[in-house]
Amino acid sequence: MSDLIHLLPDSVANQIAAGEVIQRPASVIKELVENSVDAGATTIHVVVVDAGRTSIQVIDDGKGMSETDARLSFERHATSKISQADDLFALHTMGFRGEALASIAAVAQVELLTRREDDEIGTRLLIAGSKVTAQEPASCPVGSNFKVENLFFNVPARRKFLKSNATELSNILVAFERIVLVYPDIHFVLHHNGTEILNLKSGSLRQRISDVFGRQYSQDLLPVDVQTAMCRITGFVGKPESAKKKGGHDYFFVNGRFMKHPYFHKAVQNAYDRLVPEGMQVPYFLYFEVEPADIDVNIHPTKTEIKFENEQAIWQILTAAVRDALGKFCEVPTIDFDVQGSPEIPIFDPGSHVAPPQPQYNPDYNPFKKDTTASQNWESLYEGLENGSSFQTMPEEGDAFASYESQDIQGTPQMILSEKSPSHYQYKGKYLMTAVKSGLMIIDQYRADIRILYDRYMTQMDNHTANTQKILFPEVVQFAPSDAVMLEKILPELAKIGFDLSDLGGYSFAINGVPAGIEGLAPERLLRQLVADASMPGAALSALNAQVALSLARHAAIPYGQILSNEEMENIINELFSCSNVNYTPDGKAILCILPQGDIEHLLG
Repeated sequence: MSDLIHLLPDSVANQIAAGEVIQRPASVIKELVENSVDAGATTIHVVVVDAGRTSIQVIDDGKGMSETDARLSFERHATSKISQADDLFALHTMGFRGEALASIAAVAQVELLTRREDDEIGTRLLIAGSKVTAQEPASCPVGSNFKVENLFFNVPARRKFLKSNATELSNILVAFERIVLVYPDIHFVLHHNGTEILNLKSGSLRQRISDVFGRQYSQDLLPVDVQTAMCRITGFVGKPESAKKKGGHDYFFVNGRFMKHPYFHKAVQNAYDRLVPEGMQVPYFLYFEVEPADIDVNIHPTKTEIKFENEQAIWQILTAAVRDALGKFCEVPTIDFDVQGSPEIPIFDPGSHVAPPQPQYNPDYNPFKKDTTASQNWESLYEGLENGSSFQTMPEEGDAFASYESQDIQGTPQMILSEKSPSHYQYKGKYLMTAVKSGLMIIDQYRADIRILYDRYMTQMDNHTANTQKILFPEVVQFAPSDAVMLEKILPELAKIGFDLSDLGGYSFAINGVPAGIEGLAPERLLRQLVADASMPGAALSALNAQVALSLARHAAIPYGQILSNEEMENIINELFSCSNVNYTPDGKAILCILPQGDIEHLLG
């Protein structure tokens, strides 16, 4: 019997390695740009065509490579960054594995032009599927020029699973942002399909953040700078009023490397305890400088997971640093008391004479003298309470009303409303209570309105019947490039439900009109939240209509705590029972429940 175990060819091994290192076009850009940074480049140009499907080109003015180094750089585990295992704990470069270029060449067609400053002529190298097809001298400027074409051309299954161009471009921008935020002293330029997306000139870190995410960030940032024997933490955190529920920008960098760290993220949010509402997140851009020997970056090929030797101690330092920044700049929100109807208190003037209060009393008053005025006119005390009373009673047995038909939605039988009161009861500004044949129905007013509005928006999208409320003075909103890509993706859906937006260029949009019926909501904040919701994982393009409709319904629905009149409660109940599903919200949360009559009698028995 012949042996079964054999060595894989290098081309196959490289394709397997590429599965972890090169997941999508954004991965290629990340690896190539990091190599340019390690090469000492001061200007880096990235040119992308069709979101990286057709080609990706990275041009830098770094130190370049010799003919031998250019050829050797595409071999597996060939690197100039480390030479022994101990070097893993003294890293000062972005890359070190020696897998990136080999992985890229295994699944794409690559052309490299490179030259060192001391060389008169450079080198041109062509590789396709790990095979060198040409190597020759070439005239080129100092630095390196990588051109990657037809990504995954020899792995059709991987190419088939790439997302839409808008999604892949959004991922490219996210990867690009993580690099440019670390090196504000490097000039970065990004082009897509011949259009300049970003042109970030060298400058300060605050300026780089503003250039990437918009000018409004410059006003919402507080500096952080703390130096300890264990680490140094610098950067910026957002003011409490900049908190968002979703879509916040939170970045950690360690020794110039982006990382994800849920434990440290909790430390930052803990510093804002009682300063922002629960569930809201504040943006931050924090940079850690630690000894390379105290961290381990060799955990995953993407290098976004990093282990710290003194994790708990750094957690405490981080929390204290953020709290110190908040306290130093007095960023504690003021308490805005409701002063409507309250007496005006004059300012104390020490030089003015203040007369003591003079008590007033009736010398003829006798507490033992019987006053029959109130008892004789007691009917007047109840005038006007027959209609419009703020106290709404529960229906009495025998009240007549029109019944709702029985339904069976998603297999859940609906109770028939067999009696109806002229009024319903609102409990604690959150629940609507009304009598039904089998007991007491309790309806969550916020979730009920979400279901009502969601069905309405979906109908408007299907029929293109949405009404737009024009804004007298259009609001201009500036987005980060990645958010602008997502907004352009959902523009048709937003137009279907009544938004009127104009592209002003430079990732700025004018809000000319909003859907009718959402008066009172801030248009800019609502639009940003819709974009953030659409950017969340799982928001597939095929379900974009439903995602936009649900997001808008959540923001436009009646909030908890809003007091409703009996007519408003009646309308909500009637509209709810005309919806496609009265039991659950579009995201599966229960809208109503019924307390059976038997349970009520048992509780009171």
